[in-house]
Amino acid sequence: MQAPDFSADLYRDVTEFAQGTPSWVHEVADVGTDAGLLLFAVLFVAGWWRARGLDARAMGLALAAPFAVVSAYLVSEVSKSFIEEERPCRAVAGAVHIAACPPQGDWSFPSNHATIAAASAAAIVVAWRVMAPLVLPLAALMAFSRVFVGVHYPHDVAAGFLLGVVVAPLVGLVLVRVLRPLVESLRGVAAGAVLLGAGPVAAPGVGGPPVGQPGLAPHAGVAPAAGVAPMSAPLDEASVTMPDVMGGVTRRPGPLP
Repeated sequence: MQAPDFSADLYRDVTEFAQGTPSWVHEVADVGTDAGLLLFAVLFVAGWWRARGLDARAMGLALAAPFAVVSAYLVSEVSKSFIEEERPCRAVAGAVHIAACPPQGDWSFPSNHATIAAASAAAIVVAWRVMAPLVLPLAALMAFSRVFVGVHYPHDVAAGFLLGVVVAPLVGLVLVRVLRPLVESLRGVAAGAVLLGAGPVAAPGVGGPPVGQPGLAPHAGVAPAAGVAPMSAPLDEASVTMPDVMGGVTRRPGPLP
């Protein structure tokens, strides 16, 4: 496959601009993609830890995230082997590049780095939506860095990014259908509860019998009011009789001495 002319022209513009930036920018751009992938790995672990206190679906999505990323990567890698687009650092005449040009046979389209970055961000957003403002711009910056250092065309990273944000969420949502009942089962086992957590904890009184309902014992730690027998205790017929009750109602105090 030959790269389109517009992408080759844009590649030249970006790489020529990159050459004019300070050397420390070159270093950051060269190692930035791998550093970003390491950050995503840390976020996967943080997402698993967070999901230990959530329901089984949340834990299932956290566990599915790495598998979703691997799935997107495999689609990207298989596509590269069929399309066989040469790297721009070899194909573009007079190309300048910051990073070393990959070896012959390491094809360019789509970008594996862009795919993995986008898939990681998308899988994290599906499982932990509040992280979207952090991970999506980071993934876009990581994808752009592959053009900046001169090892990919712009259309390579655009296709890789699109592939990642589509495949990873689909795989994650399919896998969670299998993982959710598995998480529920494993949480009932001691070892599973250690790894997956116990799930959400119900607030006190939620889901239990109402306090003071006849025939039910009062909640532990709640003392009955003075002079009132617990509702769960049977009435003592020898100590409380109807005449006693009626006498208390009809008897009027006599005159004071």
